[in-house]
Amino acid sequence: MQRFGLIGRTLVHSFSPAIHSQIADYEYKLYPLEPDRVAEFVQTTDLDGFNVTIPYKKDVIPLCKEISVRAKAIGSVNTMLRLPDGGWYGDNTDYDGFTYQLGKDAEALKGKKALVLGSGGSSQTVQKVLNDCEIPFIVVSRSGENNYENISRHADAELIVNTTPVGMYPHNGTSPVDLSLFPNCRLVLDLIYNPAKTALLLQAESLRIPARNGLSMLVAQGVRAGELFLNKQLPETLIETITDAIRRRTLNVVLIGMPGCGKTTVANLLSELTGRKTADTDDLIRAKAGTEIPEIFAKHGEPYFRTLEAEALREVSKESGLIIATGGGIVKIPANLDLIRQNSVCIFLDTDLSKLDTAGRPLSISTGVEQLYAERLPLYKKWSDKTYHCEDLAQTAAQIKTDLSF
Repeated sequence: MQRFGLIGRTLVHSFSPAIHSQIADYEYKLYPLEPDRVAEFVQTTDLDGFNVTIPYKKDVIPLCKEISVRAKAIGSVNTMLRLPDGGWYGDNTDYDGFTYQLGKDAEALKGKKALVLGSGGSSQTVQKVLNDCEIPFIVVSRSGENNYENISRHADAELIVNTTPVGMYPHNGTSPVDLSLFPNCRLVLDLIYNPAKTALLLQAESLRIPARNGLSMLVAQGVRAGELFLNKQLPETLIETITDAIRRRTLNVVLIGMPGCGKTTVANLLSELTGRKTADTDDLIRAKAGTEIPEIFAKHGEPYFRTLEAEALREVSKESGLIIATGGGIVKIPANLDLIRQNSVCIFLDTDLSKLDTAGRPLSISTGVEQLYAERLPLYKKWSDKTYHCEDLAQTAAQIKTDLSF
């Protein structure tokens, strides 16, 4: 069996093994390396080839006996193949990845102004693709001639590409630019794929600007690397198939709905059906506060509880592939919507009010479920991607599993 892998410094959250497992039946492992071990690894490994990720895409160039014209032009190598004499051939499949991410928009944007945020290794690849597609661009960096202090001079940009790590897990929620400064922008591309929607992409969505994350780029470069590993052409449809599979596997499922509607029960049932882990924002609040929720309401009031709730959601919604049960009032804090939208499909569990369990639920008792439902229903509908009318909770969990193709 052929043996391949990925070298880089921090690889714990890498999607590469999941990608390559769907390309062909070869071994593909992760090899996290400190900088002082890279040269030794390349010189002594018995792998047939490997991919290279940050921060070593430039460091491996001197270790290559041969290098592709494209990799040389970009100044970055992300795929290494063993030559018959035992030396290494270096290539750059990130070029193929970004070309795929840009897609058919390349033709429409020919001659239009683009902003490339960041000047690192990924930026070099993006610049090469844009240049080959005849899309003029400006590179924005922290200390360059074009920087974030004077970025408003480029308000006429029609394409914005983020190649920086700003907004990447675990530092979710930050954005490199304010898209409202670019009224002519018609497309936003973010090379980040975790979270699925960075703050930059969420703002693009709110402004109705088409936007895409970097997952398709990651998969496309991986498939091209697989072609080099196998020395054969693979069907282009494989990129879409793998991208969709990883997207479904990594998205969280967030359950919203009235207090006592069965969110925790459905989450646990869905966990049993899918093998996914669960998280419950109420449980997280109890653990942090060291007391039960009715006591939190009694001692500190609802605003304090909502702060704890938002903090719990902020932490758990960063993760991938979870089933998250939320409190009934999670929708009362507008900022929670973006926390959910960044990496989740949101499901509203709607239930007959007469069947709601109100025990230990302060607002259900003090305000009444009818009034709470009237206040929150418009928000539940607005926030949710899917709605399920729960009669049988086990049946609801099974239907969710089927509908989401888990």
